[in-house]
Amino acid sequence: MGIYALTGGATGIGAAIKTQLRALGHEVIVVDLYEGDVCVDLADASGRQKAIDGIRALAPAGLDGFIPCAGLGPSVRPLSLISQVNYFAAVAVTEGVLDLLVRRKGSIVMISSNSAVMTAHDDYVKLLLADDEAAAGEMITSKDAHTAYAGSKHALSCWLRRNAPDYARQGVRINAVAPGIVNTPLSDKVLADKDLGQVMRDFGDSVPLGAIGQPDQIAEVVCFLLSDKASFMSGAIVFVDGGHDAMLRPDQF
Repeated sequence: MGIYALTGGATGIGAAIKTQLRALGHEVIVVDLYEGDVCVDLADASGRQKAIDGIRALAPAGLDGFIPCAGLGPSVRPLSLISQVNYFAAVAVTEGVLDLLVRRKGSIVMISSNSAVMTAHDDYVKLLLADDEAAAGEMITSKDAHTAYAGSKHALSCWLRRNAPDYARQGVRINAVAPGIVNTPLSDKVLADKDLGQVMRDFGDSVPLGAIGQPDQIAEVVCFLLSDKASFMSGAIVFVDGGHDAMLRPDQF
């Protein structure tokens, strides 16, 4: 059986991934704010380094997989926190444990979003990809919550695609799932937001399969991408959104 590390494993999609991997007999190291094997705040560089150090201490022989699942939704304030956790933390911790994955020819699954394609490749996204955390944080204060969230996932998807070939040459596959609206504490907070709630409800009502997603449905695809059954997949972003992306972008794929 393998050893996996997971950020954001206490609730929602992360908790479902943890449960499914453990049910398969794997060991799972959980990094989370309060309920984890490694408890840290990923919003700043020191917390990210503590996460890396904690994972390294618990998996000295290497990792079979890593899932940077910790994320914040568009209801969070200040908006700079969204990019700090969704983009900068995901990238930093992934890079910090890469050698552990190389040792065991492991795989990475990131959590993108179907909203990643709903924003432009603008100056905010470019600052994220340039690793300019301070400037990105300053810029997003003048923009809206959707841009903050969708832009963080857009940049993460671009980072994945840019790095997938080099990672593959080192024996490490890196892919992502792009969920739509899913029944999690994150989406509950957005639904309760006075500015975003109705938009979120309308979005949920428009899912072609007729229901919002459940964490287990996302976790099943994550576990597939981590497994040898996906051994020829690298650089893929798999939409797990009930058909939303196909409905919104029928001629783009």
